[in-house]
Formats: sequence, C-alpha cells, structure tokens
Amino acid sequence: MGAFFGAASRRDVTLDVFFGVDYHSHLGTRRAGLVMRDGNGSFNREIHSIENTPFRTKFERDLSSMRGCTGIGCISDSDPQPLLVRSHLGVFAIATVGAIANAEQLIRTFTGVGHQFMAMSSGDVNTTELVAALINTQSTLLEGIQYAQEQIEGSLTLLIMNRDGSLIAARDRMGRLPVLIGKDDDGYCVTFESFAYGKLGYEDAYELGSGEIVRIVADGYQTLSAPRDAMRICAFLWVYYGYPNSNYETQNVEVMRYRNGAIMARHDKALGLLPEVDYVAGVPDSGLPHGIGYATESGKPFARPFVKYTPTWPRSFMPANQEVRNRVAKMKQIPVPELIAGKKLLFVDDSIVRGTQLRETVDFLYGAGASQVHMRSACPPIMYGCKFLSFSRSNSDYELIARRKIRELEGHEGEEHIDEYADGSTERGACLLRSICEEMGFDSLNFQTLDGMLEAIGIDRHKICTYCWTGRD
Repeated sequence: MGAFFGAASRRDVTLDVFFGVDYHSHLGTRRAGLVMRDGNGSFNREIHSIENTPFRTKFERDLSSMRGCTGIGCISDSDPQPLLVRSHLGVFAIATVGAIANAEQLIRTFTGVGHQFMAMSSGDVNTTELVAALINTQSTLLEGIQYAQEQIEGSLTLLIMNRDGSLIAARDRMGRLPVLIGKDDDGYCVTFESFAYGKLGYEDAYELGSGEIVRIVADGYQTLSAPRDAMRICAFLWVYYGYPNSNYETQNVEVMRYRNGAIMARHDKALGLLPEVDYVAGVPDSGLPHGIGYATESGKPFARPFVKYTPTWPRSFMPANQEVRNRVAKMKQIPVPELIAGKKLLFVDDSIVRGTQLRETVDFLYGAGASQVHMRSACPPIMYGCKFLSFSRSNSDYELIARRKIRELEGHEGEEHIDEYADGSTERGACLLRSICEEMGFDSLNFQTLDGMLEAIGIDRHKICTYCWTGRD
C-alpha cells in the first residue's frame, strides 16, 4: 500500500522524518525514500530498496549527510519515490499513495502530445511521475492536485514539499486513507499513523477530511481546499493494515479488533456454532486481538499455540525469491507443543485472501499434533480484488479463494449469486464454507458478517469502503 511522513519546523527534523517513516514500515515492502530541505532551499534525497533489508538499516548511513527544518519521506509498495520535480510550478518533492487504474490511458494522452516519461527497468512509468505530470498541466499546485485527483480512476493521496519549506498534503477525494497532522512546540508533522507522531513528541492537531488539501508550515496549517462530505475509508485499516495504536476517524485499531472478535463469538453462540475447543488463538500478528475478543466473549481460554520469529524476518514476503519467501514463512512459525499436541484449537485470522499461507499453517498445526483446527475470519469472504489501494491485488478475482470456490461449485452461474455465497446462513453460503474447509483442512469455518464488521468499526457505515466484499464503490 504505502504511506508518508513529513514535518515542517523551526528546528532540524531529520530524525523526526527518519523515525516517522520507519514507523510506517508495516505498510510497504519494496521502496523507501527521504528528502530533506536545507537552509538554502536545496533538496537532499535518498531512495533505497527495502525488499531484503529493513528501512533503518538502509537509511541510517544517510543521516549524517541530511539536515533540514522541513522534510518528507515515504514507504512504497510500488515505485521509487519521493521524486524531485522541476516545472513552471517551481521545484518540489512529491510522494504519492494509491492506485491508478487508468494509468495507461493517461500516459497515452501525454505521449500523444509529445510528452516523454522516464521508463523504469520494467518498462512501466513511475506513477508518481505521472501524477506530477498531471499536476503540472495546471497553473497552480492546488489546481494541479485537484485536477490529478479528478482524472485518476482509483485513489490518490499525496504529500508535496516546496522549495520555500512548506508542505502540501492532500487526502484522497473519497478519503480511502487517513491523513493526520500533529504538532509540537516547534512545528507540525503530517502522517498516516497517529501513533508515529505521538512517539516523536507531537500531539493531535487535525485529521483531514475526504479530498481536503492543506498547506503546512512551521507556524501552522491552512486548508486550501475544503473537505467533501462523501467518504469511503478502507475497512482493512482496522481489520488488518493499521498498527494497533493508531486511530482513524477517532476509532482505535486495537479496540476495534477486540470488539470485532467479540461480535463473531456472540454470533457463533447465538447460532449454536461455537465448537468445544481447548483454546482460542489468533493467527499472528494482526489476528491476535480479534482472537482475544473472541475468547473473552466465548468464555474459552486464550492461548498462543505458535509464535512468529521476527527478529531477522519481520515480513515473510521481504525476500525477492518466491521459494525463499515460502521457506521463510514456514521458518517463522515456532510451535509451543504443549499448547498444540492433542488439543482442539480455534484460530481467528484477520482475513482469508488466497489461503496459501493459511493452508500451510493448518498443515503445520496438524503436524505438531493438533486434534482439531477450527478457523474464523475477522472479515467476510473477499470476493473482489481491491482497485483502490491494492490490498487484495491480483491478476484475477479467481485467485481469491472464495471466488475460485464459487466457480468450482457452480461455474459462471455462481456469479449471479455472490451475495448468497457471502452469507453463511444461506444454502450456497454453507456450501462455500464446506468446500473451503475440505480444501484447507479446517474442522469448521465461519466468516465475520459484513454487518458485524461494520458494527465493530463503529463509524457511519456509508463512510466505509466495502468494495472487496460487495463489489460496489
């Protein structure tokens, strides 16, 4: 997905930006970059790959050469950034987060009038460069940002640092990702994760609304474009992506996950679907709080039958080689045999997307002696690949286990009944659950309902993006 962090202050903020970006490492796995503006208005930029090495390790060596009272940085799941841009709008650094579904169409429009883009090694155009090109077609940065967001199909949240030391932050028109401002005695920062600035000595100042564009300097912030009423913030921020300490739209991530697990357990009890188990557990790490909530509400003891070894492998998908990634995923799972052998276990995971790693986890548990493994998903079955933030990005919706199973069960006819398959209380829904259980080796399976998940998030449900489950914007 990706994220950014920026700061404008009356003091040097190099370390603030460094640690602020590092605190977003859970949101991206490929690239990271820092840009600092020195007292002369010059930019010092560094970009590194973080696919095989954590952010801090790659950027610590750059700190000695970086100084500035204004800076931005980003974690990216896609292209190298931030970029430095020189145009009739001046010189500025830009970082973007989102997804552009119509990128090729926009590129053809530019190349048709003689504009040239720098191609990356893959032959693709850096999407942040494309955004900058759209911005530069207009007479001001504000007009350019608004124009870019209007032209893009998907989502666009961005941060710009100007040569004069000001920052411009723009939240996506539908507010699919959060943008928050923090303050301290010397200035302001802007970020995705609220806990990041809290640990750096900033306190809450402001949360941007959908489509809002704000200018930030050391002395304060000013809204350049007012927020829109419509919002579709991503539900997965609470279910999976967000860090436990963060708040979005005033709702804390960890508290939501406890509440979500409790709602699932309450639903299972009401329908008589709560199995007799020795322990309730969460699939590490984001499944743990959902599991705690489920255990507390169900009255079943909570345990951690296995833990993930993360000191050297913080993310199982960091290695570039797929074979190595698969091996690392297995190596990270360290069992507690006393809590597995002969035990009936119920696990709660944040979601079931393709199911590949979860199947390996179930095999690992049975191999360690578990007598039963029941599974609960903290969100409904995912039916559509995300087109806004690339959470469940795939070449085809049929890579998603729920959609693949529907096709196996009913062919093209099943496409007319996706809503039924998503509801475990219907005949088709029950059939989908049985089919997934047979393939994955679960003794039972249930998904959180859409209503239950939205209840757990706790904000107006019309402001939450549920495209992955409903296929509706």
